[in-house]
Order: sequence, then C-alpha cells, then structure tokens
Amino acid sequence: MTTMERKQFYITMSDSDLAYIAGLFDGEGSVYYKKLKQTRHNRPGKPVHNVWSIRMEIAMTDYSVLVWLTEVLGCGKLNPRKVKPGFKKQWRWRCTHRDAFHVACLLFPYAHVKLEGIQKIIDHYSKIERNGNVIELDLFRKKQ
Repeated sequence: MTTMERKQFYITMSDSDLAYIAGLFDGEGSVYYKKLKQTRHNRPGKPVHNVWSIRMEIAMTDYSVLVWLTEVLGCGKLNPRKVKPGFKKQWRWRCTHRDAFHVACLLFPYAHVKLEGIQKIIDHYSKIERNGNVIELDLFRKKQ
C-alpha cells in the first residue's frame, strides 16, 4: 500500500472507527518491540546482526471483526492461529514494521492500555530519516 492510499484511508476513517479499533486493540491486542540478534548461517564466519522485531497483533475467535479491521486499516495480514485440540478456532491479524508505524499513528490519540508500546513504535520511526525525508508525526496526531 502506498503512502497516498494510506492517507486516503486515514481521511475516510471515522473517529468512531479508530476509537473502536483502539479499544479492541487495548483489550485483545499486543505490541512487540524488541531488538534481536540474528545469525546468518549461510555467510562465512556466521556474523551476528542486530535486527528490530516490531509488530502489532490481535488474536480472537471472531473472524468477521478481524476482516473488518483489515479492510478499514488497509494493512496487515489475517491468518488462522494454531490452537490446542478442543479449543475454539482463532484468527490473528498482524502488521509489522512500517505498517505497524502506520497503525500506531492512527491509534495513538485513542489508546490507553497499550500506549507505551505504541509510543515506542512511533519514536523508533520518527527518528529515521531516509533520502532527506523526515517523518512528520504531527500529521497523524489528533489535534487537541
């Protein structure tokens, strides 16, 4: 999804949709923000690289809500989740890296419980400057 398409989603989304998604994410979601060491086994000397693992996800049994969430946000993947035998089937919506930044910026004004993790994702990407472009967070934050 291009930046222009994301801006269109942001414009067409209502505040009530974003507030509902933020509440759903506060209750059912999780934020994973961690620096990991990755070994490349196919390279000589097996060098270790520091990599960031950044993702946001929601797992639940109601498939239709997660389909709606995916359509409204315009990003993320929806897959079945492995569960133990005898348990109800679960689905997981997950977005990573730049998509997680996009979602974090949308949910930032409405989130409460997961606000700390959302803030970490926003801070991580707001420090990045690529090709002379600096990310403008003020475009995403709700005016008070």
